[in-house]
Amino acid sequence: MTKKWIALLASAATGLLFSAAALAASGGNLLQAGNDLSDQASLQRGAQLYMNYCSGCHSLKFLRYSRMADDLGLTEEEVMSSLNFTGAKFGEQVQVTMRDADGTEWFGKMPPDLSLISRVRGSDWLYTYLKSFYLDESRPLGWNNQLFPNVSMPNPLWELQGLQHAEFGEPDAAGTRHPERLMVTSAGRQSAADFDQSVRDITNFLEYAGEPAALKRQALGVWVILFLVALTFLAYLLKQEYWSDVH
Repeated sequence: MTKKWIALLASAATGLLFSAAALAASGGNLLQAGNDLSDQASLQRGAQLYMNYCSGCHSLKFLRYSRMADDLGLTEEEVMSSLNFTGAKFGEQVQVTMRDADGTEWFGKMPPDLSLISRVRGSDWLYTYLKSFYLDESRPLGWNNQLFPNVSMPNPLWELQGLQHAEFGEPDAAGTRHPERLMVTSAGRQSAADFDQSVRDITNFLEYAGEPAALKRQALGVWVILFLVALTFLAYLLKQEYWSDVH
């Protein structure tokens, strides 16, 4: 039994070390997204922003328009007129109109589906990533990312955020200079606070898209806890009744 616990602790420690190494390799500390899946208005705004700025390249193959309407409190007309830009049917998944050949030509490969990106990367990573783009003339598309260096995609939200530049530190042992600070040098359509909220809304929506059932699971969780409390109370009364004869 002792050996089993030692093995479990060693495995957990290895996982923590791996996570720390992965975080360091991806650019450092993560910002806190502060998501709230119960905030339906945030999910609706996030869906609108995602469809306007992300869905042209990235699909959500595991999410249907009809499911999104039910979960986010939207009507079929609202979804089909404001969130569906591909001509898909109401019961179909969120796809893109971009052809694989075009994606490969423009970006080197077809942009990935983002249905499960929140579950793979985490919401804090997504939130930080979307805020970490900066202009870099050395890159093919003119953009780089502090969290994900040399990423092969442009900043999809630059019109909202503005143009962001990086301040670099001293060269490391390999002679490479890394960005230490990001600054918006040309304002976008949104203030810094409004842009943070927009990124948070998109992140919130992607967390929902990764597990739509989470909304119902959280709603049922309250009733499950209440049921367990009531069952515990009844079990206590039953135990008292059984032991009353013993005394």
